Amino acid sequence: MAGVTQPNREQVRRRLAAWWEANARDLPWRFGRTTPWGVLVSEVMSQQTQMSRVVPYWTAWMAAWPDAASLAKAPTAEVITAWGRLGYPRRALRLQECARVVSDTYGDRLPDDYEQLLDLPGVGDYTASAVSSFAFGRRVPVIDTNIRRVLSRVFLGEESRGGAATRAERDLAADVLPADAAQSVVWNQSVMELGAVVCTAKKPLCESCPVSDDCAFLKAGLPGLGEKRTRPRQRFQGTDRQVRGLVMAALREAGKTHSVIQSGTQLSQSASVITRTQIEQLWSDHVQLDACIASLDEDGLIEILPDGALTLPR
Repeated sequence: MAGVTQPNREQVRRRLAAWWEANARDLPWRFGRTTPWGVLVSEVMSQQTQMSRVVPYWTAWMAAWPDAASLAKAPTAEVITAWGRLGYPRRALRLQECARVVSDTYGDRLPDDYEQLLDLPGVGDYTASAVSSFAFGRRVPVIDTNIRRVLSRVFLGEESRGGAATRAERDLAADVLPADAAQSVVWNQSVMELGAVVCTAKKPLCESCPVSDDCAFLKAGLPGLGEKRTRPRQRFQGTDRQVRGLVMAALREAGKTHSVIQSGTQLSQSASVITRTQIEQLWSDHVQLDACIASLDEDGLIEILPDGALTLPR
């Protein structure tokens, strides 16, 4: 950070702001086209999920439940079904819990204070910061993987190796944040967007980067490009996460089938049920299957009926 002068920062800010103005993806929750609640929903859905996958889910979700009050009253089974294949369905439950607090405690108006946002169910530092900045125009550093990577490369000439944000990375994000609130919002958005579409982890498009002339990482020859902190490779095949996903997918599909059969009838709760026989066909290791079912039940994502059948919570 010591080698970065204020003129360099100002130049980077100007170039990024101009690039954002001309190249920002036209996502439905951007540019003031949704409410603060809609921004929060987009941020929760986007955690560990590509933006392109989020758009259709967000659009359908907001059409069904445009505010916290409507989501708070929705049948939980419908909420879980609408979450679809976004992954980590506990996020859907936490979002509904958040909606109930916003509806009951704040009169269906999302609080604009960072600390109050942080107190909401399922809202962590990143989400509270992002909503404060993008929905309410507050001057607050937003720190996600993309932003950390861009700042580390441009200003330090180093690769960001992932993991939890370090104190140095947080200090850098705060240090380079524009003093003007409106400019800080554009800065957060543009740096994040650059990391998502240009300054990517393994194959950055340096030839089309608006700040390539100012990038210390490029000038240093891209040292350690794509390096990550050493950790065991995460597998998916055969894991509890895969088994849990199979069970949830079967329940969502059962709900869709029931809806087709009962077309023209407004259902107040899901009637999606899979029998014990159907359940056992999902996975051959029934010990692992039962353990995963128990964990889904503990998480509140399913209900186990007396005969061993499963259904989504009412």
